[in-house]
Amino acid sequence: MKLLIKQRPSGNRGFTLVEVMVVMVIIALVMGMVATSMSRSISGAEARAAARKVVASLRYTRARAVLDKSERVFLVNTEERSYQAPGRKQVQLPEGVDVTVTTARSEITAEDVAGIRFFPDGGSTGGHIELFVNEREYRINVAWLTGESSLERSEG
Repeated sequence: MKLLIKQRPSGNRGFTLVEVMVVMVIIALVMGMVATSMSRSISGAEARAAARKVVASLRYTRARAVLDKSERVFLVNTEERSYQAPGRKQVQLPEGVDVTVTTARSEITAEDVAGIRFFPDGGSTGGHIELFVNEREYRINVAWLTGESSLERSEG
């Protein structure tokens, strides 16, 4: 009976501590870049969702005006970065989203509060609401004749 014993070749067969540390640093840097990229896309998604919710609230306000056969006002507070549809709670925009409003002078109720009024025939005072986040701008247009709300997105 023959017994075979393998001998290890001379030299190192593993990684040195320095090599392992370099690889760990590279992985940490890549993970940091991915996390930063993800946080930007999440805030972009939050801003897009917030813009869609503002449009939905404007459409709700218009529908209430038509159904109730009375004027209804959609309010925006630029200082608090919030909005409110009639009969609903005030909604706070996500952190990092700034808002501006362009509307009829008669609908500016305070220095930082403005509204868009909807009439029973479906029309409105018109105007637009702009949401800004990172380098993106979401513009919500409200037609004065029809009261229709639409969303546009543009890169800053």
